[in-house]
Amino acid sequence: MYKLPNLAYQYQDLEPYIDTHTMGLHYNKHEKNYLNKLNALLIQNNYDFRYGLVELLYHIDEFNISDQEDITFNLGGVLNHNLYWKSIASNNRQLPIGKLKQAIDLKYKTFDNFFEEFKNKALSLKGSGYTFLVTNDKKQLDIINLPNQTTPFSLGYIPLFNIDMWEHAYYLNYNNDKSKYIDNFREIADFTNANSIFNSLI
Repeated sequence: MYKLPNLAYQYQDLEPYIDTHTMGLHYNKHEKNYLNKLNALLIQNNYDFRYGLVELLYHIDEFNISDQEDITFNLGGVLNHNLYWKSIASNNRQLPIGKLKQAIDLKYKTFDNFFEEFKNKALSLKGSGYTFLVTNDKKQLDIINLPNQTTPFSLGYIPLFNIDMWEHAYYLNYNNDKSKYIDNFREIADFTNANSIFNSLI
């Protein structure tokens, strides 16, 4: 069965930007719920867990038609949360470097401009979902909003970085002040994973 990823930090390490209680609920309740439902659906389909999580998405037609939507939804919940955990860090954070920095500077001129556009995009999201920095196979960057647990992989993009805009990610700390949540998210934003993915693309 698929398992929760190991976090690179403790729940309390992201204080005061994300409190310990929110982190614990988010990781060990919300994502675990998606994971448990995904595993149960796959077992119900006699699946042998042969694929990686992303690869599983591309083999969705191997499962019962009646289960495909639920599998895709819960799989998205796992993939999107896993990226979120890698988009934040308590220390040793990286800004964009190398080819990713060059691509961001080319399109947005500066990192500040990029993050301002990223914030505005997140604030424009209607309902629950995520804001992603993505790239296509031509290494062209874009910032997109996707609802609920839709993953950019489903649209042919490679997700590099995201922010979770579901209320469970911020409400205990920020109530309905999404702008403050995003500003404080920037203080713990980490592009180590994004750099690794983008800079390794041919």
